[in-house]
Amino acid sequence: MLRKIVLIGALALFLVPAAAQAQFEEGDWELTLGGQGASDEDVEAGGFSINGNLGYFLTDALEVGVRQNWSYDDDNNGTDVNGSTAGALDFHFDLDRWQPFVGAVLGYAYGDSTTDTWFAGPEGGVKYFVNSTTFLYGLVQYQFFFDDSDEIEDNFDEGSFVYQVGIGFRW
Repeated sequence: MLRKIVLIGALALFLVPAAAQAQFEEGDWELTLGGQGASDEDVEAGGFSINGNLGYFLTDALEVGVRQNWSYDDDNNGTDVNGSTAGALDFHFDLDRWQPFVGAVLGYAYGDSTTDTWFAGPEGGVKYFVNSTTFLYGLVQYQFFFDDSDEIEDNFDEGSFVYQVGIGFRW
């Protein structure tokens, strides 16, 4: 019994400093890599893509970032490559290893099977630190499109949900 108590105490000594350091600080950089799926508002159509984000923390809680997304779609109509480039501003809530965040995104979408257009919208998600420099994350956005297309008649009502999951690194 005494060995179990000593072992649990020793593990706690290692976990507490890791949790205390699993926080963003002003001046930190962040790189995330992930995959995402996107669907229309009725979740009837969608696709898959890869993405990356390079972020910089202006304060301990406020991050500005640049995101790049590439998607590849090979269906009966041929092969399509699409992309988007965006800027994001996110506010993080410091809960030790858990870092929920909310923010906004503004970007431009382009490619073979999409109408080239600007988009903007709200986003939210959470980051979970597995150690002091590495975290897993999930993100959800809703994108409002600025330009009408043949498929979209009302930009506000017929936007797009974007979901992302991935891994990130802080330095």
